[in-house]
Amino acid sequence: MMLCLLAFTFAKAEIALPKIFSSEMVLQRNSDVLLYGWADPNEEFTIYTGWNDEIHEIKTGNDAKWELKVNTPQAGGPYEIHFKGSKNEITLKNVLIGEVWLCSGQSNMEWSANSKIANRDFEIENAEYPNIRLFTVAKRTANYPQEDVAGTWVSCSPETMQDFSAVAYFFARKLHKELNIPIGLVDNAWGASSAEVWTPQSVFETYPKLEEAHKKIEPNKWVTVQKSSLYNGMVAPLTKFKIGGTIWYQGESNTPNAENYQELFSNMVASWRHAWNNDFPFYYVQIAPFKYDHEFAGGVVRDQQRRTLALKNTGMAMTSDICTIEDIHPLNKQDVGLRLANIALKNKYGLLQQQEVYGPLFNSFEVDGQRLKVKFDHAEGLYSKEKKIRLFEVSNALGEWHPAKAKLKNGLVILSSNKVKKPKGVRYAYRSKDIATLFNKAGLPTSTFTSEQTN
Repeated sequence: MMLCLLAFTFAKAEIALPKIFSSEMVLQRNSDVLLYGWADPNEEFTIYTGWNDEIHEIKTGNDAKWELKVNTPQAGGPYEIHFKGSKNEITLKNVLIGEVWLCSGQSNMEWSANSKIANRDFEIENAEYPNIRLFTVAKRTANYPQEDVAGTWVSCSPETMQDFSAVAYFFARKLHKELNIPIGLVDNAWGASSAEVWTPQSVFETYPKLEEAHKKIEPNKWVTVQKSSLYNGMVAPLTKFKIGGTIWYQGESNTPNAENYQELFSNMVASWRHAWNNDFPFYYVQIAPFKYDHEFAGGVVRDQQRRTLALKNTGMAMTSDICTIEDIHPLNKQDVGLRLANIALKNKYGLLQQQEVYGPLFNSFEVDGQRLKVKFDHAEGLYSKEKKIRLFEVSNALGEWHPAKAKLKNGLVILSSNKVKKPKGVRYAYRSKDIATLFNKAGLPTSTFTSEQTN
């Protein structure tokens, strides 16, 4: 017993790092990056940072924690970070400076090449990118916010890529090629998870209606539905670690309470930014059409996701043209990652300024007698892939919806229905299984939408 106590005492005195700091890691460039960890109270030690060849003196507080804020350069590496104390030394090797992205959501974000994707064998064989680094957060739940996660950084290779998020990999590959800098990915997705489990408890305390809506989410065999549990176990421990942005692919599990998704999702994003103290870019995937049990649930989520674009510094990749309603896990992860990357390259990195990265998004409509004139943003070269423009509906004063005849004129969609003499609203591709056939010049599909009813 005495030997065990002595061993524990020495172990406690050693410098300790959270798992997100390891060899092969990527640190966010051009930033004040926080290095942090634990040691004995009031212990003195040094930290050497290789990119600026500096030695920093550290003294742990009475709480046995320490922090050091260091400036990172434009990009580069490899570098070393060396921690030297009285009881132990730690050296992190092959550390790169570049762009770090958090990659979160449910199964379509978690989905790897080994889960089966299009061109699987070719993509795995050609996944040799030593300056793309991957960190998979182990699945953990918690009742309260935690300080650490399980996982380790690895270089991207055919061996490591095949079990990592495919969407995140294709996103990083595009950024790496265009920016020519290291890219770090932190994947903390969990299949079948609803947005509630990724949202901190403070949001539900502020918005009780979301707590009520959460009761509609039924338990499943793949992941807990306990609200905030994945935030506590897999997000909160990362909030001191500097990131450049987040990509998100989730929404399928919120079809039971679809009408609350915009409020929930918007507040989740805001809560993450508050926790990081950083209004980082948050780019997400609009879920694909699928044969959900409810006729409109998928369409409602897609429209709620569209409305979330009102939140600053967000972007949405549309996917209704690269899916099948028979499979909730579309195999074309390449284009999903590419579309997210194009949004990031244009909006965050200032590239691709002449390239359209969004599909047409509903702007407004005008009543013209018995017709509606619908205006879209991002609609240059608007065209239909089918001879007949389908999936538009108009509503009457009672809120009843009827199919509409549609034609294109001067970049507008002109709608009419012989069953609606005084149209009050418009919607498009609003059913769960509706696959958009209206595209812009860039070949990107029009988003599902429903307008606000007019008086």
